[in-house]
Amino acid sequence: MTLNEAGPWSGRDDGPGVQNARWHNTIKPWRPGAGAGATLLGFASDEGVRRNKGRTGAKTGPAALRAALSSIALQEPANLFDAGDVMVEGQELEAGQEEFANALAGLLRDGQFTVGLGGGHEITFASYAGIAKALGAAGPWSLGCLNIDAHFDLRVAQAATSGTGFAQIAAAEAAAGRPFRYAAVGISEASNTKLLFDRAQDLGVQVLLDTECHLGNLDAVREFVAGFAGSVDHLYLTIDLDALPASVAPGVSAPAGYGIVLEVVRAIVLAAAASGKLLHADIAELNPDFDIDQRTARTGARLVHDLIMSKG
Repeated sequence: MTLNEAGPWSGRDDGPGVQNARWHNTIKPWRPGAGAGATLLGFASDEGVRRNKGRTGAKTGPAALRAALSSIALQEPANLFDAGDVMVEGQELEAGQEEFANALAGLLRDGQFTVGLGGGHEITFASYAGIAKALGAAGPWSLGCLNIDAHFDLRVAQAATSGTGFAQIAAAEAAAGRPFRYAAVGISEASNTKLLFDRAQDLGVQVLLDTECHLGNLDAVREFVAGFAGSVDHLYLTIDLDALPASVAPGVSAPAGYGIVLEVVRAIVLAAAASGKLLHADIAELNPDFDIDQRTARTGARLVHDLIMSKG
């Protein structure tokens, strides 16, 4: 495994000064003691997608997200840092997840608000493990996992995949003597078997279906997020881009035939940020090999930008 340092950023240059600030001329490489801010950490992996029999290519997702972020204009000052990428080599997924968790824990202990850039949704367990490491010595705590996704990711398998993340978290929380707190928003009945729905019910998962996540029901969606966040000490948000319609997010491992509209996804993200509980977020399943006109990358980048700027 390797943790590659952040590379140079580039983008549209309108001149000097804060009035011309964009991501590329504001973000800096993260160094210990750099000061509190928002820090990106990439997870360049699609081994979990391959094991889950999805279409591979998500390994280049972090680079594509950075490219899409680079020219986004900043209306307010922001302390932005880039901690580089954990690179998963070959089939060494579990080692990569452990390295990501260690790097993330260090950033969280340094006081950073962190955003993971996937990569496949195997980033989920790596993110959880990093949060647990960072919180481990702080005494009793509860963590709520909020997943924007068409899929539960509750599969049980002999080896970790992009579809086992929350089953792994449930097992880890049980082993630690903590309750499993999981809310899934955007779940597709067409994409999850009856067995997975039964498993979610047995585990006490709170669920909003994709058919419930529409603009006419936006207040209820926001209340769902706020209520879940209010029931836990800390919140982890993960955004799987395949929750969006394929017309908006074609560049994913499993494009959605229905999906939930971007306005609703953005409202969920902002509600999580407004909760005051959010420690870490990640975004997953961008597959640049199948993207069209950078639609998926630009959508993901906008969600990351809005999340960070609303978090403050």
